Amino acid sequence: MTTVGTLVLGVVAAAALTGTAPAATASPADLSTATFSLASSITPTVLAASPGPEKTQAKTAETAASTSIQAAAAVQKDIAASGLDIGQPATVDTTALQHATDRLEAASALPETFLPALAHDVTAATASVDQRVAELRGGLDAAVAKKAEEEAAEKARQEAEAAAAAKAAADKAAAEKTESSSSGSNSGGGGGSSAPIPTGGGSGDNSVAGAQAAARDMLASRGWGDDQMSCLVSLWNKESGWNYKAYNSGSGAYGIPQALPGSKMSSAGADWQTNAATQVSWGLGYISGRYGTPCGAWGHSQSTGWY
Repeated sequence: MTTVGTLVLGVVAAAALTGTAPAATASPADLSTATFSLASSITPTVLAASPGPEKTQAKTAETAASTSIQAAAAVQKDIAASGLDIGQPATVDTTALQHATDRLEAASALPETFLPALAHDVTAATASVDQRVAELRGGLDAAVAKKAEEEAAEKARQEAEAAAAAKAAADKAAAEKTESSSSGSNSGGGGGSSAPIPTGGGSGDNSVAGAQAAARDMLASRGWGDDQMSCLVSLWNKESGWNYKAYNSGSGAYGIPQALPGSKMSSAGADWQTNAATQVSWGLGYISGRYGTPCGAWGHSQSTGWY
């Protein structure tokens, strides 16, 4: 074989291996002096690789996991800031999710066939964290709503107490104008009058029996019968046991009707701390102004725990 033939075969072989034709630097007529170079080395081709569906799935799972972890931190922070009891531990365990996410991120250098299973683990752990976050968020929302309701009820109670105190003061002023000049013993503390007992009134019997006797007379003067007396006995048994010295250290409520604060009862008499009849008189004025009757107050107490 001639030298030229050998050279031509070499060119063909190079083209077959590289898929490109060599570029000549000399005229084809002068093959003995021609030099060759691969066309690909002169004009290289760059192919941009796009991520496969496995990598896309993995990236989506990582993004969702990051969002869930942030939501878990946010709800725990909100519960702590509220200072409310939501009725359950205010924690979200993100350990499993963080571990699954770390494994998925570490597998980025592995073949894509490994990614779907790891991405599935991350998605499952994310769903678990999201569910717990939803439970805590629901508990916090319920606690906030309950607090708002209690605050509204307490405001209404205070307004009713203020109205009852004003009415008691007006009744007392009216009673002082019409009371008898006699200063004899006045069993039951009310003398048949619907007005509160003035300072120093009552029989002076501060026992449970004496306080209840005073209450029975006052109820009769208001036109209330034994059914109302039964409700009143139940109500104040629960509140104070009819003890005129009863004091709630937690709330500061005082006396037979558990006035809050106790000094409110001064509208019924300056001796509100030492006279059971004065406390009963104030308590009946409060009940009348807020609930209408002792049975109305007792019904509210049974349903809410307070009156």
